[in-house]
Order: sequence, then structure tokens, then C-alpha cells
Amino acid sequence: MTTTDRAADADLTGSSGWLDPAPYLRGVAWRDDGRPVRADPADLDRLPWDTAERAAVPVGVRLEFTARGATAVDIRYRAALPTRADELRDLAHTFALWHDGALVTEVTEAPERETVVRIGLPDRRGRFTVHPPESQCPEILGLRAVGGSIAPAPPQPRWLVHGDSITEGWWSTRPAHAWPAAAGRALALDAVNLGHAGAGRGELAVAQQMAGLPADVLTLAFGTNCWSRTPFSAPLLYETVRAFVGLVRQGHPDTPMLVLSPVLRPEAERTPNALGATLADLRTALEEGTRARVAAGDDRLALLPGRDILGPEHLADGLHPNDTGHALMAEAVTAALRGTGFVTPSDRP
Repeated sequence: MTTTDRAADADLTGSSGWLDPAPYLRGVAWRDDGRPVRADPADLDRLPWDTAERAAVPVGVRLEFTARGATAVDIRYRAALPTRADELRDLAHTFALWHDGALVTEVTEAPERETVVRIGLPDRRGRFTVHPPESQCPEILGLRAVGGSIAPAPPQPRWLVHGDSITEGWWSTRPAHAWPAAAGRALALDAVNLGHAGAGRGELAVAQQMAGLPADVLTLAFGTNCWSRTPFSAPLLYETVRAFVGLVRQGHPDTPMLVLSPVLRPEAERTPNALGATLADLRTALEEGTRARVAAGDDRLALLPGRDILGPEHLADGLHPNDTGHALMAEAVTAALRGTGFVTPSDRP
């Protein structure tokens, strides 16, 4: 449905009643000129181009608030991409409202460069979450309550989730269905999505950037792009994961960290890459590298083997999970973090 507030739309340049969105935004890693980004803007020159490109997309960034007497919330935003008017014209902007872990409604707007969307609110207490349309890279300019008031939701423990396109949420039908978003809801964590599609190959500059971010929990989930896109041998991936974890540990010596090895990728499991490694070989190397660090005394590090989490029926294209696959990954990660004691009920705000 389309519920744009035309009066508010006419007031895009005004400031009456508009709230600064910064206290309401969650899943934010860094900011570049106020815009949330997913790599350190002061350190982009050390990153591969595909990592830097994907880091500009605000995957996982959302608005979280509580409401008192409000019947709706207005969100003023600017669509940053695409830049061509003919491309923009063909794309819809869908905002999803969730309340305490359940979808309430979706509001779809005709695409415009800058506008306001109005989302009706049910008369409920608790945490409201709005997931914007990530693909349009919307820059949230302001919020305002209709008929009452809103306030930033209470903070939650911060969870950094690093990976590739699977972590970024590819082939999930909505941003809220990506496995980090789903697991974050289940665990009451502020999930910060650092999945970079096409990348996630153990880039050591990314590890150093993560070391500089505040975090209460960490998850690393990479390796499948080390089979084909940039081929690794098994010994190279073994050393890479040890080095990556070691660099993250320089900033987070005691932070709980979960390593998730690659999920099923049928075409790659028994097929050697350019360096002679199958994905099964690479998965084993990543798992052994993680276990070696645990054996060396890192008792705040845990491994979740990924091979058996998904079956072929859970893959949308032979590589990326469908919605059911993302839900299964979220369940597995949730169980692993709870099972290790890294996330407990006492962590909940």
C-alpha cells in the first residue's frame, strides 16, 4: 500500500517537528559525512574495490524506537542510488515495520529522489523497528511522530557480523529476513552487518577495521569466495583465518567470537579451484585454523561448522540461501551463541 503524507512531502525543506535520526539508527558501523557506511571511510584505500563498493550500501541499518500515543511515524529520506532518473522510476521503495520480533506491515512508495513515507503504528508498547529499502541506499533525514511521541529504543549489546554476500543477505526477499537480522532479533542484539558481497575473503584490512569498532559479540562467516572469485589453497586459508582472528583480537582480546565455516555450495564441494582446493578442503582448513587458535588458549572463540546447516533445497541459486535457508542459518547461529554462553538472557537490556 502507498500512504505518503502529502502535506509532509511538501515540507521537505522545513524542520518543524522533525527529529534527528542519529539516535534512532541501529546497525551503524561508521559514518561518512553523516551517512552510515560499512567500512572505515578514512581507510578505504587499503580495501579491494568490491569491498569498498559494497560498504557504501547501508545493509542492516534500521530505525528502532518506542512510541507513546503515536498513530504513525513519518520518515523523511533521500534515495541516493541509482543516479539515473529512468532507473529510479522503475524501482519501488518498501519500508517494513516490525514490532518485538514480528512483522506488522509493509509500506511501498513510488520512488522519488527525496520524499516522506508515513507508516501507521499499532497501539502497542515495546520496540518498533523499521527496515528501509537497502538497495536504494536511503539516507534518513528525519523522523517525526504523528499524534503522540517517539523515543529511541533502549540500546542492545552490539554484534559485529562479518562475511560475504550470504551474510549481506543476498536472495532474502526482505532485509529483515537476512540471517544476521533474524538472529539479531532472536538474541536481542544490535546486529551490525559487515557482509560484503563478492568479497569476504579474509581481507586483513577489514580485520583491523573491525578491531577498532566497539563490539560485545563478533561473528566471522567467510570462505566460499576463496574457492572461485579469488582462489585460495587450503594452507593459505588456514593461515588467513588465524591471521584475521589475531588482528581482530588486537582490539577485542576478550570479546566472544564465533566463526561460521562455509555453508553448502554443491558445485564447489568436490571441484578443485585454480589452486587445487575444493570447497570441502577450504572449509576444513578454516575450521582447523579456528580450532588451532582455540587450542592455543583463545577460550572466547568458538566454531560453528556450516556444511550441514543447509540442504540443496535451501539455496535459491545454488549458492545463496532462500528465505528458509536464511532462517535456518539464523537458528543455527542463535543456538551456537547461546550454547557457548556468549549470549545469555542476562545480556538482554
